[in-house]
Amino acid sequence: MTEYGITGYGAYVPRLRLERAAIAAAHKWMAPNLRGLAKGERAFCSWDEDSITMAVEAARDALGTDSREGIGALTLASTTLPYADLQNSVIAIGALALGHLVSGTDVAGSQRAGLSGLARAMEMSGSNQLMLAADRPRAKPAGTLEMAYGAGAAAFRLGSEGVIARKIGSATIAEQFIDHFRSADHDHDYFWEERWIRDEGYAKIIPRVVSAALDQAGIAAGDLSTLVMASPLKGSAEMIARKIGFDGKVSDSLNDDVGYAGTAHPLLMLASELEQAKPGDRILVIAFGQGAEALILEVTDAIADFKPQRGFSGAVADKVSTTDYLRMLSFYGELDAEWGMRSEKTGKAALTNLYREADQLSAFVAGKCGSCGTVQFPQLAYCVNPECKAPAAGFTQVSLSDEPAKVLTFTPDWLSYYPSPPLYVGFVQFDIGARLLMEIVDVGPDGLDEGTPLRMAYRIKEPDTQRGFNRYFWKATPVATGA
Repeated sequence: MTEYGITGYGAYVPRLRLERAAIAAAHKWMAPNLRGLAKGERAFCSWDEDSITMAVEAARDALGTDSREGIGALTLASTTLPYADLQNSVIAIGALALGHLVSGTDVAGSQRAGLSGLARAMEMSGSNQLMLAADRPRAKPAGTLEMAYGAGAAAFRLGSEGVIARKIGSATIAEQFIDHFRSADHDHDYFWEERWIRDEGYAKIIPRVVSAALDQAGIAAGDLSTLVMASPLKGSAEMIARKIGFDGKVSDSLNDDVGYAGTAHPLLMLASELEQAKPGDRILVIAFGQGAEALILEVTDAIADFKPQRGFSGAVADKVSTTDYLRMLSFYGELDAEWGMRSEKTGKAALTNLYREADQLSAFVAGKCGSCGTVQFPQLAYCVNPECKAPAAGFTQVSLSDEPAKVLTFTPDWLSYYPSPPLYVGFVQFDIGARLLMEIVDVGPDGLDEGTPLRMAYRIKEPDTQRGFNRYFWKATPVATGA
């Protein structure tokens, strides 16, 4: 029987990081207890990032420059998907240029949706597939969850060639144990008392699901190398390790640099562990939510042959730290600021044009003239080279999403309305010859210079807040030093 399992992995953490001390300082007048939680940083999404854009970035990290042919399915797990009645995974399929014959599935409704999705995907041997998980949980200001939460995404490619980790055991338990919930018409989670969650939830439900997974794998807890358990409650993984009799490595919670990233968190932790894994390692991954999920993976010799483009460590290192707490509140819709008359626009999207130009807009596909070699975006009916003007029928398709580029010219605009002023715009020069005017995002305090290296990032181009629709496109962002 052909082996089937994980053949690649990737991760994404938003570049923006807020120092928790800034949150505690803002609320010390009414919640001085937050000072004890004010350690490290938490990741947060920019105004133009959501679960779809983060999932796409994680998938790009996992795929690298490898061919995307043969991927037959994409699953996207999240509890913060932007659309309730529009298939979010199909947007990711378009951005990743996977083609039109790919099955898309959205998975939601639980903090264990990501791990459950991965476990089910590993049972579907056959064509290559992608399993993505992304979340940006939102908390009320001044709550302990605001300190604990973060944002991020993880991606796993599955197939039968070059398997780096295979499943040797798994189990799931369904229980109507409600540790928290969020109804469809509310913005924030409602959590029950922590001691109840630990003592009656984690301590009694998780050991049962771990025991079942170990039985299926035919091993004991002492045969495991690493325990990965995602939870916003500090010390939970260590407590479970004691409960199941495991005295090996307990995976870092990622609290100091990222924060709890919801249903993406166990897979984000797994991606971090795979960067360090050795052949023969056995990794137990646990997720909790209306029951529990346990997945046991065994790392193969092929682990040495795969490296993500940046990986979790690269994503964590690529950061812009800030103490601007109000910035995060604004980006997450917790602050209704007065932006002035320039902000009074609705941004209605032309859905017909989005469909007609989908291949160009979603996957950032330029045309390369077959006669003179000029690379042009957008693609017009004829070559833009005035000395050529060959018809577009002779163009070959070139995606700009992974092409190296640099700043040619730029300007910071403080006059136009922009959710994260200033608006940086400028001409971006691609190494393959294309040149176009683009928005440049996540510019740090040092600003930009002519010649600054850039990479492309999939983002929300413009939100239509009146109708609840986002137009997605590609933007440029500075390449981190050493990346």
